[in-house]
Amino acid sequence: MDTSALREASGQFRVAAIGENKCTLESYNRKDFYKISLLTGGWPPCQLYYGALEPIEVGRPALVSINPLVPHSWSVPERTIPTEGYFCVFDDDFIHKSAQLAGLANRLFAAQESPVYFPEMAELQFITDLFARMRSDADSDYDDKDDLFRTHLSLIFHETIRIRRKENLATNGPSRIATAFVGLLRGQFPVDLPLQPIKLKKASDFADRLAVHVNHLNAAVRKATGKSTTSHINEQLFAEAKSLLSFTNYSVAEIAFGLGFEYQSYFNRFFRKHAGTTPSDFRKNFEKYK
Repeated sequence: MDTSALREASGQFRVAAIGENKCTLESYNRKDFYKISLLTGGWPPCQLYYGALEPIEVGRPALVSINPLVPHSWSVPERTIPTEGYFCVFDDDFIHKSAQLAGLANRLFAAQESPVYFPEMAELQFITDLFARMRSDADSDYDDKDDLFRTHLSLIFHETIRIRRKENLATNGPSRIATAFVGLLRGQFPVDLPLQPIKLKKASDFADRLAVHVNHLNAAVRKATGKSTTSHINEQLFAEAKSLLSFTNYSVAEIAFGLGFEYQSYFNRFFRKHAGTTPSDFRKNFEKYK
């Protein structure tokens, strides 16, 4: 096995199985080497200390992409099941022999908030196969195996970036949906003159416009804001109703129509529920209720 020393000819690269030749998860934590670790087994959980981040617990299969510019260390307890998986280390010279690989490395490491990614089963199998192939190639006498390593490393980078994007979508998806919902809601106000009824009145109206299921919209808005879609809609309607009653001469019936209420009685009931008084009385006593 030609892994006892790092290759020098076209940059430095090494791949090995964790546990091989006493290589551990903590091996090769040098400041001049990038390191990609694939953890496929080993419990109880270990912790990664990475820069200013809170300690990251790794207790399930994970892909870990270490930037050498970020101070880091592992805390690995005595384990019932030994750490299993692979790792590879490489330097700038190795990845910059390929412009494509260098570009991918920049995309991965420059925008990296956390170095730990948790692949799903199919992704884990694919990445494991890539590492196993690289480990096998390390023992071969193929003259261009560095090119093979770069090809496989490129696929690993692509897969990591894709996992990160999916994890970001899962984390930030509710926030984006909630932001879009609030934008649509507020975009209807103030009501255009002459009064036209607002188009989006119920949560289902907004869900249709955003092309999501209404239950998904409701869950996303509540997760992102702590309030329901109905609460947001009602608050905006009530604020606009007070403004129109206070600062315009439109009749209560016209305001009700402009705010999307089919009947004035519905608007009266809605307003009384939120203001404790009728729209007409609110208008008469504007200074009192202001």
